[in-house]
Amino acid sequence: MKICISCNSRFDSSGWECPSCHAFPLILDGFPAFAPSLSEKNDGFKVSHFDELAPLEARNFWFRSRNKLIIWALNKYFPGIRSLLEIGCGTGYVLSGIEDAFPTLELSASDIFTSGLEYAKGRVKRTKLLQMDARQIPFEEEFDVIGAFDVLEHITEDVQVLPEMYRAVRPGGGVILTVPQHQFLWSQADSHACHVRRYNVRDLREKVEKAGFSIERMTSFVSLLLPLMMLSRLRQRDSQKDFDPLAELRIGGIANKVLEKMLDLERVLIRNGISWPAGGSLLMIARKNENSVNTK
Repeated sequence: MKICISCNSRFDSSGWECPSCHAFPLILDGFPAFAPSLSEKNDGFKVSHFDELAPLEARNFWFRSRNKLIIWALNKYFPGIRSLLEIGCGTGYVLSGIEDAFPTLELSASDIFTSGLEYAKGRVKRTKLLQMDARQIPFEEEFDVIGAFDVLEHITEDVQVLPEMYRAVRPGGGVILTVPQHQFLWSQADSHACHVRRYNVRDLREKVEKAGFSIERMTSFVSLLLPLMMLSRLRQRDSQKDFDPLAELRIGGIANKVLEKMLDLERVLIRNGISWPAGGSLLMIARKNENSVNTK
């Protein structure tokens, strides 16, 4: 079901015009826009990052490995999935991987910036794209799965986002989340990326359960590379005027392949039931009870 942005009515329609009050969202840069005032600038991200990240994602070991982990988790925990919403899709790199892996999946994706959606439009073929503030999701029991991949750490009000996700997912469906982990890894890279926080297991678990979800799996990842991350982030603690936040992503071909192979091994162990206690990132899979009733 869709939720009218004007009168809050619920309706089921292929379009966005509300049958009760006939309101519909603004079309901004070709995308339905539900928070147009935030589409060009806000504190959660710098638009210039899209230009920097887009050419690096497909080649970099970290993005490639995270995509493989997300696709495995979807297959493992949500077999038969029919619909998915990605929140904060950015340049669409994750979306493009999901489209290839699930050719019949009905896909929707949002970002708060239309400039990010422009990049995503060039990478995906069949995904419905919309501009949206994750703190106000205009859906109710619409999707089998909602994904937010390294998004929550950009949002101060993450405790507002998770209940919105809960309402928008169908009973029996769930969420897949990835977030950066361990506050002791905080560095200039986090500040440049507009992170509000790095999570720990307890914090993320409490917030997700408070929203109503039951947690099925939590594991760290980028665990085998944690010592390298610690060394790198320690060097970034002191403020540097010439700091290059993308230096970690611009690594040579051989090093990139070696690091990706290490994360391939890590993923094999995760697939076989190992949940890593520490790592640069956290993966969480959580489910909405089959008998849940939305009250919001």
